[in-house]
Formats: sequence, structure tokens, C-alpha cells
Amino acid sequence: MRNTLGMKTNMIQLLNEKGEADEASLKELKIDNDLLKKMYHFMLRGKVIDKKFLNLQRQGRIGTYGSYRGQEAAQVGSALTLEKHDWIVPSYREAVVSMIHGLDLKNFLMYLKGHFGGNRPPQNMNLMPIQVIIAGQIPQAVGIAWASKLKAENSVTACYFGDGATSQGDFHEGLNFASVMKVPVVFFCQNNQWAISVPLEKQMASETISQKAVAYGMTGVRVDGNDVLACYKVTKEAVERARRGEGPTLIEAVTYRQGSHTTADDWTKYRKREEVELWVNQRDPIARFEKFLKKRGLLTDQGIQELISQFEEEVEAVIEEFEKLSPPPSYEVFDYVYDQPHPELQKQKEELKNSIQGIRRDHHA
Repeated sequence: MRNTLGMKTNMIQLLNEKGEADEASLKELKIDNDLLKKMYHFMLRGKVIDKKFLNLQRQGRIGTYGSYRGQEAAQVGSALTLEKHDWIVPSYREAVVSMIHGLDLKNFLMYLKGHFGGNRPPQNMNLMPIQVIIAGQIPQAVGIAWASKLKAENSVTACYFGDGATSQGDFHEGLNFASVMKVPVVFFCQNNQWAISVPLEKQMASETISQKAVAYGMTGVRVDGNDVLACYKVTKEAVERARRGEGPTLIEAVTYRQGSHTTADDWTKYRKREEVELWVNQRDPIARFEKFLKKRGLLTDQGIQELISQFEEEVEAVIEEFEKLSPPPSYEVFDYVYDQPHPELQKQKEELKNSIQGIRRDHHA
């Protein structure tokens, strides 16, 4: 009997923590300097945005926020392999992925600020709304991919989730259906090793997440999630397999959530400071990539500071413009339940609208 377990535990890496890369693989993947700069652009921009939104939450200017700090390489490397006609199905930590696919920063800010339209992607953008329910997006992603196959489209669906989602029934049902129907979907698991306060070893007895693919008869790949080049490689190969009609792939990107689960969480209650400092100080994906780019003469310290200033100005301008807008009236919530107006909901909307207007008249009387 073949031992498939060992096959699934090897982790693919192209760029080590010293900033040294496998040059042969870069040539094979046709990763040129323009693409390298593009990768860094999105990674650093994501870091700046994440830091700013954390500050906004602490100032009470947005609601609960889930930081993605430390996961920039996994998101950028995977998202840059997708075409505009491909579908992205995110969870609640894929801000960088969504913005690479075309989501405007203002739209993301609307979501964080609680505007009803903030979780509705713009028309003609193949992007599903943010999914907060753990693993709830996985069956939906499979359905989208199946529809693409039935319609003979050339699109691939990329479904993002965390390690905690692999303990949910939706994960197993989705992967099983995808494999049986051989649909063009890439399951991208960002294994940041903590499902809120629950470590990975308390969630499962299997050695890796990627080896779970064996049970479903699909390709499973384990990759260094802090290596943007390796994430690009494995996702590109998975997307190409899906586009050729060879079925789904499960990718486990091993990374680390540097901060708390959300701003409603406190990581110091369940993680050792030494563990966090190791990943922040020695394994940070952006710092690793910066070493590589500097060695190739593509980046300088001055260039980094100029980009940071540019991104900070961009974010500040969007925030300033957005905060001038008045919040939408509460009765508009009914407009986001069904695609077409529902008579009963329309009735409830009018009742709430009249009630609010009545309160305002009494207040001004």
C-alpha cells in the first residue's frame, strides 16, 4: 500500500528567510522584475492599509476589524495568478486578495463602517461578498465553479479560508462534491495556525491540512505561506490544472497571524510572546521579500519610505472623503435581502421608514 501521508507533508519554498531564491524556478515561472515589483507593491500597500484600519478601530471610527498582518505573501502570491474573469470567494481576512481583483478601498471601508452596500461587490466584478460564517463560503464556491463548468466558461474559482474552517462540515462536503464533479476550483487555506485561541493541533490529528486532499482524490499542496514566490508558483499551477479541466486542488499555505484574531480578541491570553516575536522578527513575509529585492537592486530603504508615504496619503484621502458622507438610513437594510423586492419586506421597510420620520417630527415639534 502506497504511503500517501509522507507525500503531503513536504513544504514548497522558493525564497528562504535570508532572501535567497531558487533562480531556476523564477525563470521557469517567467517571473520578471515588473512582476516582482508588483508583488511588493501590493504587499506593502496591504500592510499600510491594515495598520491604518487597526488605528481607526481603536479610535472608534470603524467596527470590529480582523487584521491580516503576516499573511500578505499568501494573499498576493495567490491572487496575482488569477484573471479578471475568474471568481474569488473570500472569508473575512482577504482584503488584499479582493483589492487585487479590483475592489476599491472605499468599498472595503464601507463594509467596515457598517454601510449596507459595503458588502455588495461592484457589478461586473467576479467577487463574492465577505463571508463571516466559518467555512460557509466553501459550498458556494463549489457551486460557482460547477456553474462555470456547465456553462463551458473558462473561469476558475478561488476559495479562501483559514485553518479553522477545515474543522467544519462545509469544508468536507464542499471538497467531496468538487472532487466528484471535477469542478474548476482552487481551495486556498491560509493556515495561520490559530482558530481564534485554538491551536491547530487541538483541531485535528492529521499532520497537515494538505494531506486531507488524499481522501477526496484531489491534488494537495503544502507551501510556505510567507514566501510570495512559492505561493505564486503553486497557485498558478493549480489554476492551470483547473482551467484544463483536471479538477480541484487543496493548497495549504503555512503562515502566521501576527496579531489578534480581531480587535475583539487579545492574543496575549493564549499565545506565548516568544512565539509571536519569532514570526514577527524572523519570518515576516515582507521583510523576507525586501531582502530579496534589495539583493537584486530593485529596492532601497529610501524607496520603501517613499512607497509607504504614497500609500499613507492614498489611504488618508479615501478616509477623509468617506467620513464626509452621511450614514444610510436604517430602513435601507431591507434592500439588501433579496435580488428583487419582496412584498412583505417592502411593507416592513415602509413601516420602519414611517416610524423614523415620525420620531423626527416629534423631536422637532
